[in-house]
Amino acid sequence: MARARVMMIISVLTTVLAVAAVVTVIGYRMFAGGLGVGARIDDVIALPKGARVVSMVGSSGRVAVLVDIDGASELRIFDMKTLKESGRLRFSVEP
Repeated sequence: MARARVMMIISVLTTVLAVAAVVTVIGYRMFAGGLGVGARIDDVIALPKGARVVSMVGSSGRVAVLVDIDGASELRIFDMKTLKESGRLRFSVEP
């Protein structure tokens, strides 16, 4: 009976340690991972005159903005930390 208690105590302590490790890693990634919870960006990205933002999505440290410029669609990709443009893709209709 004493052996069973010791094994149960070891099992419970191991489980508590594993749960604490997972919670610690999740907390670290949320608060120390750069742009996490509570991150704030205040800046302006200039678009050409007459441009209209169609959609915008952010993921993996980047933000993609689909812009309609006089009937032509253009996808612009920006880095979230620096807000510098890192790519551009233009869509046109074949004649």
